[in-house]
Amino acid sequence: MSPIRKIICLIKKPASRLTSIITNNTGVSAIEFALIAPFLLLLLFGGTELLQGILISRQVTLAATTVANIVTQYTSISSSNQMPDVLDASAQIFAPNPSSNATIVVSLVTIDGSGKAAVTWSQTLNGTARATGQSITVPASLDIPNTALIYSEATYAYTPIFDFMHLGTFNMYDSIFMGPREATTINLTP
Repeated sequence: MSPIRKIICLIKKPASRLTSIITNNTGVSAIEFALIAPFLLLLLFGGTELLQGILISRQVTLAATTVANIVTQYTSISSSNQMPDVLDASAQIFAPNPSSNATIVVSLVTIDGSGKAAVTWSQTLNGTARATGQSITVPASLDIPNTALIYSEATYAYTPIFDFMHLGTFNMYDSIFMGPREATTINLTP
């Protein structure tokens, strides 16, 4: 073999190797998966956290509504017997999430002849009750002099399951006003 042919063969071999590397498709799927996997994991965990947050937000609304709905059916309610049962039962709405993260406050708001709304009594689960006489802002459509309303509030301290974005705890809150059904007011007895 002539020296020129040997040089041409040596030049052709690396070129053919380079061509085979460029045209070789083995491993392309693994590279594509490695590029897409972080996005898919973000989508999975982010979607899970978002869905869990929406679920708990709905449960907060349901808890506030349920407490108000039950209490408005009484003409007189016992602070030692009936009210703890109502509040404990409403905390079960948050199952399977821990009900210890839930705070529920129910208050009777009395609106006097001049339209000033103030708390007459208040009871709570896992929180602080509103002070008697505390002023409350009532929606204009419900601000009717010489009436009473039940004001129910629910709060839930939600910490995401994964919290991979390190957002921390969210305090979800909802409240509702409802009028008594059986009488003009609801008395709280010991």
